[in-house]
Order: sequence, then C-alpha cells, then structure tokens
Amino acid sequence: MRFLKIIGVILLVVFVGIQFVPTQHNQNDMVPKTDFILTNNTPKNIGDLLKTSCYDCHSNHTNYPWYNKIQPISWFLEKHINKGKSELNFNEWDDYSNRRKNSKLKSIINQIKNGEMPLPSYTWIHKNAVLHKVEKTKIIDYMNQLKDSLKY
Repeated sequence: MRFLKIIGVILLVVFVGIQFVPTQHNQNDMVPKTDFILTNNTPKNIGDLLKTSCYDCHSNHTNYPWYNKIQPISWFLEKHINKGKSELNFNEWDDYSNRRKNSKLKSIINQIKNGEMPLPSYTWIHKNAVLHKVEKTKIIDYMNQLKDSLKY
C-alpha cells in the first residue's frame, strides 16, 4: 500500500510540474490577403461552415477550448493543429500553385465525402462542427465549382 502512495505522489508531482511547460498557441487575429474565403469570394454560408468545421486546425487562428490549458492535452492539441496546418492552411491558400490548389480541393472533397473530415475526435467535443448531409453537399458542390474554374 505504501508503494502505491509513493507512485501516486510521484504522478501528482509530475502532473503538476508539466502544467508549467508552455505551449505555442496558434492564435493570429490578422486574416491575410491569401485566405481561402477572401481570395475565392466564398459565400457567407460556406465560409461560416469552413470556419466552424475546418479553420481551428487548418488556419493560423484556433479558437481554443477551456481544456487546452491542461497538459498533456495542450501538447496533443498543438501537435494535431500543426499537422493539420502542414496538410492544408486556409490562410495561405492563395500562395499555393493552381496544381496544389486542385490537389487540395480534390482531397477536401474526398475527405468530406468519406466522413474523414472534420475528424470524429474533433466533432465528438465540438458538436457545432459536425457537417450534416446538406452542409456536406453545399461544401462539396462549392469545392467542385472552384476546382473546375482553376486554370493550369
């Protein structure tokens, strides 16, 4: 029993100690000229869906939940956000070549169709980010329209 108490105290000290390790937050309030919504003159309803369901992980500004202040959750969130931004950053959209835009649009369409995005682990907590069938269709139709308008 004494051994379990020692382990418990050590775990508590480690847990409290890691709370002081800072993380780099993904918060930039400036919307660049290269942003997807701006450069494509995206309709408000589509832009709102993208901001709610995609921009937290795929832009330079994340609206963090209350639990992001707790380690190791904060580390997990930052790793996830950095990975998402490395795959697609809507704030840097206009810096992409047309070939890359086309590839990203195809990927967006396929991942929404297949229910891969937004991630189930994200929508489990962020219920407002769940895309319903009608919303998915609107986004997919819009992305197809953009894809068809790209010139190489």
